[in-house]
Amino acid sequence: MKGRYAFVLSAIIIVGGLYSFGFKEAEVKEKRPNIIYVLADDLGYGDISIYNPGGKIKTPNLDALGAAGMIFTDAHTSSAVCTPTRYGIITGRYNWRSPLKSSVLTGKSKALIPKGRTTVASLLKKEGYETAFIGKWHLGWDWALKDPSKDSGEGWNAKDFENIDFSKKVKNSPKTLGFKYSYGHCGSLDMAPYVYVENEMPTMVPDTVTESKDKYGWWRKGPTADDFVFDDVTPNFFRKSFSYIKEKSKGKSPFFLYLPLPSPHTPILPTEEWQGKSNLNPYGDFMMMIDDYMGQLLAVVKEAGIEENTMIIFTSDNGCSPAANIVDMKSKGHNPNGIFRGHKADIFEGGHRVPFMVKWPAKIKAGSQSDRTICTTDLLATCADIVDVELADDEGEDSFSFLPLLTDSKTEEYKREATVHHSINGSFAIRKGNWKMIFCPGSGGWSAPKPNSKKIADLPKFQLYDLSKDPKEEHNLYGQFHEVESDLTRLMVSYIENGRSTVGEKQKNDPEGYGSKLWKQLEVFNN
Repeated sequence: MKGRYAFVLSAIIIVGGLYSFGFKEAEVKEKRPNIIYVLADDLGYGDISIYNPGGKIKTPNLDALGAAGMIFTDAHTSSAVCTPTRYGIITGRYNWRSPLKSSVLTGKSKALIPKGRTTVASLLKKEGYETAFIGKWHLGWDWALKDPSKDSGEGWNAKDFENIDFSKKVKNSPKTLGFKYSYGHCGSLDMAPYVYVENEMPTMVPDTVTESKDKYGWWRKGPTADDFVFDDVTPNFFRKSFSYIKEKSKGKSPFFLYLPLPSPHTPILPTEEWQGKSNLNPYGDFMMMIDDYMGQLLAVVKEAGIEENTMIIFTSDNGCSPAANIVDMKSKGHNPNGIFRGHKADIFEGGHRVPFMVKWPAKIKAGSQSDRTICTTDLLATCADIVDVELADDEGEDSFSFLPLLTDSKTEEYKREATVHHSINGSFAIRKGNWKMIFCPGSGGWSAPKPNSKKIADLPKFQLYDLSKDPKEEHNLYGQFHEVESDLTRLMVSYIENGRSTVGEKQKNDPEGYGSKLWKQLEVFNN
């Protein structure tokens, strides 16, 4: 009889233990945060008041987001233009390791990221997250073609889209890369075709061709679907996001929402209620509209009861573009790129230094600030750290977890040694500590001195700046600090040759697919 009681007691203990383990495991998973990553398009470092108190654009909601969490003052995109930065965010890998070595994709470009590449979405999906992309993709997907033998290539002209069959699903889309739900358009908002694609299926077949030549609100000529209303695209993406947040907040699983906005990139289209509100120009109005929608997003999260354990990140894909009429805004007292030299497309700080704010009440103390250098490629490793997953050698080769920085308690565990920057024409720079070395004589982009301009020939072949003393990059010190130059050059070469900047087995960079300076510059470095 005692044996039977002992057996029953043991069974109760075992079952209870399993139940307790299961409950605790579920409890741990429930503590995993929801993650909302909002990526603005062409928004400059100086466009948010908390970064630029003297600026002329009012951003009370973004200021509140930054004040409620941590702002990073030395955050950078991996590139100074759209597509490459997005590649780095999603894969944790420098963009120039991909087939795209310079410039950007179009609205007709094929998928840049292969199926086998680990992404933030695929990693979190494996860990039980609901995952969604809503917004501007700009990483290519494969449109269905009426006749594949007549494919016209990348596609910039209206006729290039005549061979697309908009009644069929696209392939190699965000869903292929781990996003369980996806809704958005393929390229920038000024790149045809102007069609929403939801879960791989175009929502409507375009029945007209549109074009705008407005100074601020221009877009290229191309097929346009009836449900694609240009000045409602940004509001539409926010509305979709609000619905997604409300829906998923009721579920048991955490969610990851990637919300890459098409704004304030051209076409610059503030809705009627915001027109003229900034007293600057349409770009300033557009910024205020984005700020208002971010306020609505924060309110939706709070009303859903998930504010405490939801991590919200807001940043930009590069610096402000000259299309916003930077000269005009400066004349009125607003510098969209802050004190920094250059703008979108450039290798200078104005091209890739961006605002980066993180709110996560459960972990981050309000009013926090970090001056450590981080990069937008760091999202993958940070998410892996959050869910306690170790990345393989061929995952996130340039991604470092900034999770230790968010609590200020283990900042020494942030392991980023140096950061590589990249311009629109494929020029490189590397930043280590206060030193930044640029491996070209000019901007590598759109500001003076431009590549191949007459002034370039008279400049030193490289540039070296001490950003602690010269954040505006006004005094080129190249040739004066040989040991620093040698160290940075060796480091740049090693990052290229090793296929990674993180610790791990050597990896291969992808073959060139779109033309590049990568290997030519490697020869220059070695010489």
